[in-house]
Amino acid sequence: MPEFDLGARPPTRVTILALDRTMASTVTGPMDIFGQAGVLWNQIAGVDPEPRFRVEIASVDGNPVECLNRVCIQPHAAMDRVKDTDLVLISSEDLAVLSDVRDEVVPWLVERVGDGASIASVCTGAFLLAETGLLDGKRATTHWGFADEFRRRYPKVHLTPECLITDEGNLYCAGGAHSYFDLSLYLVEKYCGYEVASQCARALLLEMGRASQVPFAIFEYQKHHKDKEILKVQNLMEQTDGGKLSMEKLAEEAGMSLRNFKRRFRGATGESPLAYLQRYRIEKAKRLLENPANNIAEVSRRIGYENADFFRNLFKRHTRMTPNAYRERMLRNGEFSMRKNS
Repeated sequence: MPEFDLGARPPTRVTILALDRTMASTVTGPMDIFGQAGVLWNQIAGVDPEPRFRVEIASVDGNPVECLNRVCIQPHAAMDRVKDTDLVLISSEDLAVLSDVRDEVVPWLVERVGDGASIASVCTGAFLLAETGLLDGKRATTHWGFADEFRRRYPKVHLTPECLITDEGNLYCAGGAHSYFDLSLYLVEKYCGYEVASQCARALLLEMGRASQVPFAIFEYQKHHKDKEILKVQNLMEQTDGGKLSMEKLAEEAGMSLRNFKRRFRGATGESPLAYLQRYRIEKAKRLLENPANNIAEVSRRIGYENADFFRNLFKRHTRMTPNAYRERMLRNGEFSMRKNS
């Protein structure tokens, strides 16, 4: 955990950089949370409000930003008019238009860091932050669905998509779009202390302390390669429902020695055949757990593990949650119906 500054200070200056075709909530959500820190709770408690942040929205050129939902946001200023700020928060972005703003925004972000500001990104906003080179050699996170593309573009960044938030001192990243509230509360605690952050969270009915986006991630089947023998084995893994599969058997199906098979598989998919098989089975287990009628032992057996304790440990290692905790969270968040229809 980072060290949080509990001392009194003037309002922290926050600039939210709103990008074209952003998700509106990654702009307005953080603004609401920062704006209510020291305000809403105080009003509820009957004490004088004490605003802890002064927040403004900037766009690249000062013109309104049209969001993905076609809502238009009127910024307070053009980006280049902002000189004095403590924190810049980059909204999510449409990667298709990243190149349109990169040349203008990157020097501005680097200049803000040089002036002592911190930079935070939400969701795909991490791509723009990575363009600065400031994340090279450091940890970052982004939406799990864009992790492979991020790694391809920025191999010098240590991407940890399992993390909901990364903190590199003055550089912060958050995972999916709605993790803006996790990041915002984290930063409220960073700048104002735990008590203010906790009060803000309770007043806004937000949950503090979420750490991982792994439970929400869906296994990406790495089949965008041209190795036909390995693709055949991947399909076999998926078709052998709950059956026992040995690496020797898979190598035989591929017509290779075990050593060559492992090398070829890793070269095609980026991971070992055993790791791939386990991840595939854990993803299937997630789907089965979404049906409350399936008990843990039944789920374990159906994905190929007779030992339910082994399955529990494997599931926790991959998702950082027990099978029961995963099921309870999905039920609590109303995820069953959504994922069944996805």
